[in-house]
Amino acid sequence: MWNQFRTDAYEGMLAETVTIKGYQGDSVKAYLSRPLGAGPYPGIVLIHHLPGWDEFYRETARRFSQHGYAVICPNLYERFGHGTPEEVAARARSAGGVPDDSVVGDCEAAMGHLRSLPYSNGKVGVIGTCSGGRHAFLVACRTTSLDAAVDCWGGRVVQSQEELTAAQPVAPIDYTAELSCPLLGLFGEEDQSPSPPQVDQHEEALKRHGKTFEFHRYAGAGHGFFYYDRANYRQQQAMDGWQKVFEFFGRHLQG
Repeated sequence: MWNQFRTDAYEGMLAETVTIKGYQGDSVKAYLSRPLGAGPYPGIVLIHHLPGWDEFYRETARRFSQHGYAVICPNLYERFGHGTPEEVAARARSAGGVPDDSVVGDCEAAMGHLRSLPYSNGKVGVIGTCSGGRHAFLVACRTTSLDAAVDCWGGRVVQSQEELTAAQPVAPIDYTAELSCPLLGLFGEEDQSPSPPQVDQHEEALKRHGKTFEFHRYAGAGHGFFYYDRANYRQQQAMDGWQKVFEFFGRHLQG
């Protein structure tokens, strides 16, 4: 998929901040990008990580749009106020994180927004990294209208009873029986959130419930190996992971 654009092909894109009605009717800002043209285009809900609704996710949205997707990335930290991503994420951390119900509600609203667009092909997938990977799996289990989900190194899918909170009252792995669409998982073997044994638990639960999934584990990679602005970036593993994401979404969303 990478670097396969024809040199004589037209290319254009629109990217902007929009406002949607999220969980409990709250106004939530979202970053929306799409190819220019009539479409129809498949949709992707992009879920940001705990460091916040930051520049990496705007760039990621545009990368997907360059490959033919309408993408929406809602600001899941809208209720914590505004400022730089780091400032808002700090408030989210001090509050114990964003509640799972709020995440699911905002993502459902984002899914609906994509399908309402006149250039939608009706199919929508979800992808998230880090805490967003956990949220992507959670949304795929607690909603029924997704066509594909990608979990990139989502920590805390597996949670002990002691780790549960009022904001996160149920470990996502306990929703596995309700997973409503095919799942792709990408993980680093040197990661500790999730650790390799936790990924094993996740995989065992998916097999036990007969779910359609594929997991890929990368040697020499730890947490966040897609993040090219950080020391944990791993170029070879990241590009292979991107290829698998595009292939997976292509199979399940482009038809």
